[in-house]
Amino acid sequence: MASTTAFIDVPESPDRIWQLIGGFGSLPDWLPYIPESELSEGGRVRRLTNQDGGVIVERLRAFDHTARSYSYAIEQAPFPVTGYLSTLSVHPVPGRTAAARVEWSGSFTPVGVSEADAEELFHGIYTDGLAALLKTTQGWRG
Repeated sequence: MASTTAFIDVPESPDRIWQLIGGFGSLPDWLPYIPESELSEGGRVRRLTNQDGGVIVERLRAFDHTARSYSYAIEQAPFPVTGYLSTLSVHPVPGRTAAARVEWSGSFTPVGVSEADAEELFHGIYTDGLAALLKTTQGWRG
């Protein structure tokens, strides 16, 4: 099984960042390459549409509002992996009251590609997504 993790420190409080990203259907609010998210099954399944019209279906596996974390599995996607499970979480940054560390991690089994290639793919997705999050929050300050 392969895995990867990316994180970024954002100069906003963890609570404010969680308000933005903590909803399972909130990806379009901060992730430009996912312009559409449709929730079903009581908010436990999201059907994402990417910029190219591709569809990704994900199921919420765990949600902890107090810990500012949720985990989800991919049920349908054009990615060369199976058994994908990912967690998005927001933590305080030690010694900085107005800063949040956002961590995005995932584990998966590559299919038809090497572990390194699969890890590189998802690390790029996470890194690009976290950079987009930072850019979104920078707009809050004008």
